[in-house]
Amino acid sequence: MLKIRKFAAIDIGSNAVRLLIANVIEEENRDPKFKKSSLVRVPIRLGQDVFTNGEISKNNVERMINAMKSYRLLMDIHGVEGYMACATSAMREAKNGATVVEKIMKKAGISIDIIDGKREAAIIASTDLHNVIEKECDYLYVDVGGGSTEFTIFSNGKIKISRSFKIGTVRLLNEMVTETDWKDIEKWVKRNTKDLKRLSLIGSGGNINKLYKMSGTTIGEPLSYIYLNAQYQFLQSLTYEERISELGLNPDRADVIIPATRIYLSACKWSGARKIYVPKIGLSDGIIKTLYFETSKKEKSTSNILSF
Repeated sequence: MLKIRKFAAIDIGSNAVRLLIANVIEEENRDPKFKKSSLVRVPIRLGQDVFTNGEISKNNVERMINAMKSYRLLMDIHGVEGYMACATSAMREAKNGATVVEKIMKKAGISIDIIDGKREAAIIASTDLHNVIEKECDYLYVDVGGGSTEFTIFSNGKIKISRSFKIGTVRLLNEMVTETDWKDIEKWVKRNTKDLKRLSLIGSGGNINKLYKMSGTTIGEPLSYIYLNAQYQFLQSLTYEERISELGLNPDRADVIIPATRIYLSACKWSGARKIYVPKIGLSDGIIKTLYFETSKKEKSTSNILSF
């Protein structure tokens, strides 16, 4: 018997806020299938406020409230049975983060969890990678955000180690990443990948998805390090305005795409990876999976209690 359930994920990042609505298809004796139904992205750059002034501005608090009211309506229209809202780097560091969360709850009825870097990395790593990962190969999974980047190493099909670093596109744009920060990540990556052979990169985040789309690569095939490096040089040769007019990039993508590419290229250089797989997954997908399995666990636990 087939059953379709709907869940929603809200990802409050440093560069944008996203609502993902997904269908979960349940069939007897089969693993559940997760299919994206709708994705709404709003370019509220919270990191610009927080990393420069320490708190979220009044204007962006209002924009956040309005975005959450819209998301609440969209979730009602889609008929989702549950949602989970997670805020990452910018909200973690904002002096008024907790106050903003309270305001949103009061005015939009959306409950938000401000998650730490470790939890963020764990949720991202829970995403569905079975189509990409081969057990005999090793992978460095890099999820680049506006305020932080999560690095996860997969070996023999399992997570070996995961770490979140305070390096992100918005921080880099505002020149808030030091040489020491870069060196710390380089040391961590080199130390944890030195014994791994046949290592490839898995990239996630809006910027690598855009680069992949621009490349025209067949879906499922990896990008090469050589291509990514050439694209990095090409993007740098264009002005911000040219990236919008000639490449058709959104204004809030045209600036962050360069620092994002730098992070992916650095990760390739430090780990020795020459291929970059781009499976189009991220925190939102991980939230959906986490929410679904937590809900299923509670349901089983309740039905066991009722059966006594």
